[in-house]
Amino acid sequence: MISHLLERRLKLSPPLSRDVVAQRDLRVPMPDGVELLADRWAPRVGGEGLPTALIRTPYGRRGPFGTSLARPLAERGYQVLIQSVRGGFGSGGTFDPMRQERADGLATLDWLVEQPWFGDAIVLFGMSYLGYVQWAVADRLPPQVKAIIPQVTESALSLEFLRADGMSLETPFGWGVLVGTQERRLAMLRYLGQARRTARALWTLPLHRADVAAIGTRSPYIQDILAHDADAPRWDGLDHRDRVAAVTVPVSSIGGWYDIFLPGQLRDFQILQHKGHPARLTVGPWTHAQFTNTPINEALQFGLAYARGEQPPPRPPVRLYVMGENAWRDFDSWPPTGYVPQRFHLHPGGGLAGEPPAESEPDRYRYDPADPTPAVGGVRLVKDCGPADNTALEARPDVLTYTTPLLEQEVEVIGEVNAEIWFRSSLPHADVFVRLCVVDPAGRSWNICDGLTTITGADQLCRAAVRLWPTAYRFKKGHRIRVQVSSGAFPRYARNPGTGEPRATATTLLAAEQTVYHDPARPSAIILPVR
Repeated sequence: MISHLLERRLKLSPPLSRDVVAQRDLRVPMPDGVELLADRWAPRVGGEGLPTALIRTPYGRRGPFGTSLARPLAERGYQVLIQSVRGGFGSGGTFDPMRQERADGLATLDWLVEQPWFGDAIVLFGMSYLGYVQWAVADRLPPQVKAIIPQVTESALSLEFLRADGMSLETPFGWGVLVGTQERRLAMLRYLGQARRTARALWTLPLHRADVAAIGTRSPYIQDILAHDADAPRWDGLDHRDRVAAVTVPVSSIGGWYDIFLPGQLRDFQILQHKGHPARLTVGPWTHAQFTNTPINEALQFGLAYARGEQPPPRPPVRLYVMGENAWRDFDSWPPTGYVPQRFHLHPGGGLAGEPPAESEPDRYRYDPADPTPAVGGVRLVKDCGPADNTALEARPDVLTYTTPLLEQEVEVIGEVNAEIWFRSSLPHADVFVRLCVVDPAGRSWNICDGLTTITGADQLCRAAVRLWPTAYRFKKGHRIRVQVSSGAFPRYARNPGTGEPRATATTLLAAEQTVYHDPARPSAIILPVR
């Protein structure tokens, strides 16, 4: 029944066989004597020698997670080895997120090619953390690995986990709670209650006590996230972006416009593209945890082809879903050629236009971290993510909006999005959050992409450079383009207390008077790649 449900839900091709079996708890020895457990899925008849899809996961091998990944592949031409990483779900050792995946991944590959049921081909497969572990070994793959398929992931897990600028809070904290509680008794049944406790815990001051408020105990991982920024020595060895250029096997990278790891994923693809390596990129209108048929189809059409020594069906290297147009389009590169950076300037009275502003008084708002500007939709892990109606958010006094007149023709934006906001705060420490939206004919505002930067010395006039998420969006005739400017999106980003104290230990919250300028000498603007 599960097989039929997955086929129908994901609109998959009919299986070669529904009669698959799982060989449980294979013991995979590591060089230090620790054993990791793995399950092998394969057709009951004829499974030996098939290409192996290797999936390494911190989330367990059984239940819906294992079934939804392993079964569809095992029914359609693979045998699948799904392994629990160190310290989780029966595997030996202690789970230390991201630190042991290179050594353990390489040892697992060495073990795999020696198994009597192994054929001669491996495809690395998986999303998020399951994709990160692929990059951890990608420069030392044995010749039996024929392709890798990383999804909604990147080689360094930067920006939404580790930021040199600003402090991402909700995503790394929520993930720390997940991996810290997922093996507790009845964890799935208690999910909603745990989610509520986690949401309340994010308001804790000081933040370094929030893990106890959420899960009842200290979490070394959460403590590290709160105490060490992206450049701290504590994270040495977790960044694998230097390995990407050395990858020689074909790579099919799958991302989403509202995914937490998209900027890094596009960076990885650009490295491969620059080196001339065989790689292709697919980006859909998806959030991080959205389950679609694209990864399975890529495993079957792309991965299996290379595993069998064949070429996959031809297609251009870049396939993007253009939102607004709501259609898939093919390109030769990322970013696509032919899209020219165009400045849309902030104007007095909430206007947004291509021409520079005239002399005008700046706009002002008050940001109070005790009543922080909330996160609404956007790039979030699972809750309230993706496009959302921003009407209530934009009605707040701590959010400025700037909007074009009704568009007289379509405007297509594909590529990297940036903003330059001339800004001053009454306090030396402040954040600037910028969001690009589309306003539909009914007057509703829908978020497309956004970004945040932290400013030190904000009590002096400065030009805040804000990197937004990349996007592909066609603004239709009769719609309007809108830009929001505010000073936060809580709890996606930690509140800026305004004091300069470390975010983990800050207990004082200071409200700030913020000023945004738009005049010939200080022309605040969003820069869109337009064709």
